[in-house]
Amino acid sequence: MEQEDYPEDFEQFIVRFATEQDCYDYISKIRWANGFTCPRCCSSNYWRKTNKRPLMVCASCGLQTSITAGTIFQGTRKPLRLWFHVMWWMMSQKTGASAKNLQHTMGFKRYETAWTWLHKLRHAMIRPGRDRLIGAVEVDETFIGGAENDTKGRETETKTLVAIGVELEEKKLGRIRFKVIPDASADSLIPFIKENITPGSCVITDGWLGYAPLRKENYQHVVHNISQSDESASTLLPHVHLVVSLIKRWLMGTHQGAVSQKHLSEYLDEYAFRFNRRLSTHRGKLFYRLMQQAVSTEPTFRQDIVS
Repeated sequence: MEQEDYPEDFEQFIVRFATEQDCYDYISKIRWANGFTCPRCCSSNYWRKTNKRPLMVCASCGLQTSITAGTIFQGTRKPLRLWFHVMWWMMSQKTGASAKNLQHTMGFKRYETAWTWLHKLRHAMIRPGRDRLIGAVEVDETFIGGAENDTKGRETETKTLVAIGVELEEKKLGRIRFKVIPDASADSLIPFIKENITPGSCVITDGWLGYAPLRKENYQHVVHNISQSDESASTLLPHVHLVVSLIKRWLMGTHQGAVSQKHLSEYLDEYAFRFNRRLSTHRGKLFYRLMQQAVSTEPTFRQDIVS
């Protein structure tokens, strides 16, 4: 079983990561939890070349491997200690992190730099192949964005349509999933369900026709037909509507609603990461989880984010 290793509070954090070497050692330990293996010859024999940016040198074939190559830290010109402080600060903000606050807190000269760093970290928050939701799961869609003119039902022009899945744990909120979708058709909704919910689970939806093909899939489909009920949607699907309320409040509160359609997915990823770990005892564990994903996520560059 993996042994989790992280500072529990900020005092432990500043002692643990007092130097750049401390940061390199921590990345190395997390990245190669079972010991370093040469990517060329698979040898486990190596030695450390210590310079400004330490390298792992294979004792068999001589290949030099950068400790930060292939991670979100690749190519950074800033100290790793600053990256670590930003990650700790980001995970310490219970209501989320804005670029303006990061700029002022960490002394970045340019807002764009703080914004880019946060988006790189958000990019690392979604782990490929993560466990799907299981059990009873409420699913719905919601629009996020400004007011629409002359649109009806599930139509949209400038707002963004987001599919939401909420896992129920003894009638309490469990884990959540989001996905920006182009429309509310079955071609959009059914793949979202398959991607995020374990087969055999009980999927609870309203009576929208986009969910009708679920009856042919390996799911139990429970339909709460809002149009044929005297109760509101928030009563029939209370958990997903609570999450909708929370995410919209978060976007308006932390980011003042200044989230573009283009980058909404990254903000939803951050919210899901935080929400799904909201019961963690220590802030340090959130830092540790983010670090685990940061060292296993391919680097993302500003031109990729803004393009």
